[in-house]
Amino acid sequence: MKNIILSFLILFLSMGTIAQNDNQIYLLIRTDDIGSFHAANLACIETYQNGIAQSVELMAPCAWFLEATKMLNENPGFDVGIHLTLTSEWSNTKWRPLTHCPSLVDKDGYFFPQVWKNNNFPAGSSIQESEWKLDEIEQELRAQIEISLKHVPHISHISTHMGFNGLNPQIAALVNNLAKEYQLDINTEGLKRFSGWSRNDAYNERIDKFCENLEKLTPGKYLYVEHPGKEDGEMETVGHKGYEDVATDREWVTRVLTSDKVKETIQKKNIKLISYKDLKN
Repeated sequence: MKNIILSFLILFLSMGTIAQNDNQIYLLIRTDDIGSFHAANLACIETYQNGIAQSVELMAPCAWFLEATKMLNENPGFDVGIHLTLTSEWSNTKWRPLTHCPSLVDKDGYFFPQVWKNNNFPAGSSIQESEWKLDEIEQELRAQIEISLKHVPHISHISTHMGFNGLNPQIAALVNNLAKEYQLDINTEGLKRFSGWSRNDAYNERIDKFCENLEKLTPGKYLYVEHPGKEDGEMETVGHKGYEDVATDREWVTRVLTSDKVKETIQKKNIKLISYKDLKN
């Protein structure tokens, strides 16, 4: 009960509209990949209900999409974005497109694992190495946007899984045009990336490192992006060459984003937690 009351108080005091030319610190905590796994769904919702997450990115082609949409509709205050997806990076679980797009899939019909060529994967494992077709990318992205809006009407924005929009200017322009067409575009000008911790930091040091970096923030708008998860049997099957400790890594993301020490630091530093919807408004 104490943690729930503290969480409510922190969020009530920290959220608010964004003023222009003020001396406030604004922090947008974004959690990615809801819909990818049951454990990811649970963790993303936990970081909103009991933590500091304000925005979450929904993956439409994934197996746990429908459970995620149910959870998001049960938590309408949680700002939602469509995490447009054209890759399927994990070794033991794969995602297929919602439409027929042969230039974007491997010989088994799954999305390629990577956006760019990656030496941890066999040759031909990336979109970059394929003869991708822009019209197929457009039809797939439209399908993902429309099914997401069908199930979660209060979606405010879009983002891209693994940053595939950076692959080619034509793809970037397409994503921007779709955002405008579906009224999901948001002005992120001046939004700086916040580094919560270093990948070299031990897991049990992450909460302290996150708080230390919060203390260093100066007035401005900051974005922090991470992937909550649970260290359970499901997540222990998730990984690929070069990233094998997924379950433990993402469990600690969840712990940081729900930490009482982190919430207390935000309150002490008078940091306002915001969402993409606040930037849109």
